[in-house]
Amino acid sequence: MPRWHHISVGFAGGGVVAVRVSDEQLQALYGAVGTAGWHEVATEDGRIRLDLGQVVYVRIENEDHRVGFGV
Repeated sequence: MPRWHHISVGFAGGGVVAVRVSDEQLQALYGAVGTAGWHEVATEDGRIRLDLGQVVYVRIENEDHRVGFGV
C-alpha cells in the first residue's frame, strides 16, 4: 500500500496547488523539478500536468499535523 504525502507546489506569479501524492510520484517530481517541459503527476484525486519552468518550490506538509480532538 503506497504512503501518501500532502504537498504544495508553488509557481512563479504566486499560484499554489495542494495535492496528495505517493512516494513514487513525489520522487519522480523531485527528479523532474529544475528541468524544462511538462510533467504529469498522479495524485490521490486524479492527474495534473505541471509546467516545470514555472515551478518555484515543492513543499511536503508536516505529517504530524492533525485536525480534531485527542492525539
